[in-house]
Amino acid sequence: MEQINHHLNDSLLMGYASGNLPEAFSLVVATHISLCDECRARLASFDAVGGALIDDGSTIEMDEESLAATFALIANSPAEPKREAPTKDTVFPSPLQGYVGGDLDKVRWRALGGGVKQAVLNTSSKATVRLLQIPAGAAMPDHGHRGTELTLVLKGAFRDEDGRFGRGDIEIANEDLHHTPVAEDGEDCICLAATDAPLRFRRLIPRMAQPFLGI
Repeated sequence: MEQINHHLNDSLLMGYASGNLPEAFSLVVATHISLCDECRARLASFDAVGGALIDDGSTIEMDEESLAATFALIANSPAEPKREAPTKDTVFPSPLQGYVGGDLDKVRWRALGGGVKQAVLNTSSKATVRLLQIPAGAAMPDHGHRGTELTLVLKGAFRDEDGRFGRGDIEIANEDLHHTPVAEDGEDCICLAATDAPLRFRRLIPRMAQPFLGI
């Protein structure tokens, strides 16, 4: 298991356990949890509390057709994409493979400039999630946030004003953080990043490109 130093906070874990996070954020949380023993154990405690609350709640009479309708929904749901069996060289944990259709070689990258690439994943419109590939030693444009940004490292590492983030580490950024992530030398950095609002760029060129890149 990875040596992870940056974890999810209680608010995100509670939101995930209760099903109240946007799909994009849920994907990042699920992917981190698949790598992190500590956060997985904390999530189990929130799940236990939720189960106890359900047990103590009042019951509601179900319609006689509810069970049949549920089975019909299951039967008509689309088949789950085939996932590759994990190996020691696998970069993407299982939750992410379901969205990509496999591992790193299945990603359809789009160039952003300066060697940086992104691939936007298909989720609900409440938030956006993308894969980012940052060349070793390269820096992302300095930026702030209008909302929340979750960034999970899947390969390599980056550094910014909050410290060093390696595989499995997650950075939780909000309106208070303005940073310039820089990929460490020696290996490209691949991240999974989710945002619920556009970023704030200081430089003119990133601001002009922002509507076309969806960041």
